[in-house]
Amino acid sequence: MTFSEGMQIDPNRASSGGGPGMGGKLALGGGAGGLIVLVLTLLLGGDPGSVLGQFTGAQDVQSQPTAGTPEHCKTAADANRYVDCRVVLTAQSLDAVWSAELPKQTGVEYVEPKLVLFSGAVSTGCGNATSAVGPFYCPADQTAYFDVSFFQELVDRFGSSGGPLAQEYVVAHEFGHHIQTLLGDIGRAQRDPRGPESGAVRTELQADCYAGIWAHFADKMPAPGGDGRPFLEKLTDADIRDALSAASAVGDDRIQRAAQGRVNPEAWTHGSSEQRQKWFLAGYQTGQVQACDTYSARDLNNPAAH
Repeated sequence: MTFSEGMQIDPNRASSGGGPGMGGKLALGGGAGGLIVLVLTLLLGGDPGSVLGQFTGAQDVQSQPTAGTPEHCKTAADANRYVDCRVVLTAQSLDAVWSAELPKQTGVEYVEPKLVLFSGAVSTGCGNATSAVGPFYCPADQTAYFDVSFFQELVDRFGSSGGPLAQEYVVAHEFGHHIQTLLGDIGRAQRDPRGPESGAVRTELQADCYAGIWAHFADKMPAPGGDGRPFLEKLTDADIRDALSAASAVGDDRIQRAAQGRVNPEAWTHGSSEQRQKWFLAGYQTGQVQACDTYSARDLNNPAAH
């Protein structure tokens, strides 16, 4: 899967720091156990303000991203080559899809979230974060944060495929949390934070479903200024398998089994690998927000049943 030739990257869509590719592997202070704790609490949409004090102090942030997309990110060719450019152009694709579909399907106008690419550490409206946190969305400042070195960690440590749509799924998931903020649903996760039927799990599965909605439209909807072409070339079965691989890699059951050799659903915050894949597919196959109503779902293992 590649971005369509000729797409232009908005020089003002992101704030950023670092050079092409935004660095290498994560520096894991505390090792794999520390990362897994962070993943279970924060990965793909958690609130860093509640736990980051365990990993970074208020004065630990040394530098802040500067305004503007990375200078090497100009066109679709750059997005197909560099991960940080891919994140930005994916965000533009998400903006286009949700600007059209959110008001059409819900009557709520889409407001773009801010996008920050950082390396090392960053200060957010939810607290200070380090690279070990991985991608996250902060409702307090309506900003999605990415240290793109995480994507290699997703492959090396969590066993995801390295395909572009696996990375773009993560971006789309974080934007899914922004859609929840606009619709007034994001707080449900905090009121009921843990367990297999919890509000937290339902919130994360819904963000997976919203990521699927983006994938449904991204290779069909004409891009602004794209001469009628969509942002993405036609998605293949292999592309979808890449996205499903990423969803599976960060399932609570898979992470728990790797960390402690057993599964404890009562501690779940994001849902199982199978659930995450199924809800992504529910959004991808229908393109409909109503198909993503995890809060009313009687059986989270069967999205079609609600």
